[in-house]
Amino acid sequence: MALVIPEVSRTFNEFLLLPNRTRTDCLPESVDLSTALLRHQAGQAPGLTLDLPFTSAIMQAVSSPELAIALADCGGLGFLHHNQPIADQAAQVRQVKGNGGAKPVAVGAGVNTHDYADRIPALVAAGADVLCFDSSDGYSDWQLAALTWAKQHYPEVGAGAGNVVDAEAFTFLAEAGADFVKVGVGGGSICITRDQKGIGRGQASALLDVAAARDAFCERTGQYVPVCSDGGLMHDYHIALALAMGADFVMMGRYFARFDQAPGARVVTAAGVVKEYWGEGTSRARNWQRYGHGGCELAFEEGVDGLVPYAGDLRDGLTLTIAKLRATMVSCGSVSLAEFRGTARLTLVSAQSFSEAHASVLLPDSSAVAGTSAVLGVAAVRS
Repeated sequence: MALVIPEVSRTFNEFLLLPNRTRTDCLPESVDLSTALLRHQAGQAPGLTLDLPFTSAIMQAVSSPELAIALADCGGLGFLHHNQPIADQAAQVRQVKGNGGAKPVAVGAGVNTHDYADRIPALVAAGADVLCFDSSDGYSDWQLAALTWAKQHYPEVGAGAGNVVDAEAFTFLAEAGADFVKVGVGGGSICITRDQKGIGRGQASALLDVAAARDAFCERTGQYVPVCSDGGLMHDYHIALALAMGADFVMMGRYFARFDQAPGARVVTAAGVVKEYWGEGTSRARNWQRYGHGGCELAFEEGVDGLVPYAGDLRDGLTLTIAKLRATMVSCGSVSLAEFRGTARLTLVSAQSFSEAHASVLLPDSSAVAGTSAVLGVAAVRS
């Protein structure tokens, strides 16, 4: 008989943060957003940190060398995708490292469980600072074997693993030597894994479960293994929720695909300017994880092709998001991510309170937002 998990699978939309006391030292400019990227001994300084808790998704439509450079300049990290020839990915790593001037910028690189023994040496030689095994389901013996090989042959290079959605899978990868673990199955805006395979978990539930397992693993072993929340981040405030729920950093695809530095083509439509965005589970991506070495056709897709609103330069968009995140943390009485995780208070959101949270008036340009139609309907009856 199948095991049934009694808890409801919840998303970020189902939570809000409660304000905490804002001390006089809680100012936006005082907020420290730096975070550990890799496994380290608890209580000791981590070896590799990020100034901002933002990484770009390991996707063809997202992580170009240009985006990796721009994101690193801001304090985050880009992960160059691996669904390309080894020589091409290594060349992209060198391109990013070569654009850092006298203090080269950090860059990550995605790897798979098929050609890792050939790909990893080339990426390390090119200067990749950290690797990440990329799979829609990281709880597998394939990833265990690949991760074990990587840690045996290149112990000095950090290697993340994933994706997972529960404590058991986190512990499996942490014990295998993962330097960080990526959380999220089916929550991406371009992903249809749940529709196609019926596999996944609401991102909030998955993250809360894995973060608790991370803390338990640290208590048991003394090793802190950072957690990355990947997927389900549809609004800026979702980033704050993810960090409050225990994520050390987030990985985003749709968010970064909107900017100039992302590879997708810009398209002018009647509704405005958009950019192309496609998932790694599509035929267009020709993902190594889903295609045989012979290049056979994909039996079914786990992603779709789509469009996202064009948002200009990455630096401008990220500046606005960071301002919102700092303001949220100040309202929650926190000036560091560790303090935020430790003191944040969350409340569940009903359908009615979710509706109440959004503006319900006509905007000056006559465009409508959530709840407007209901208000107009009442007005019409009263008139």
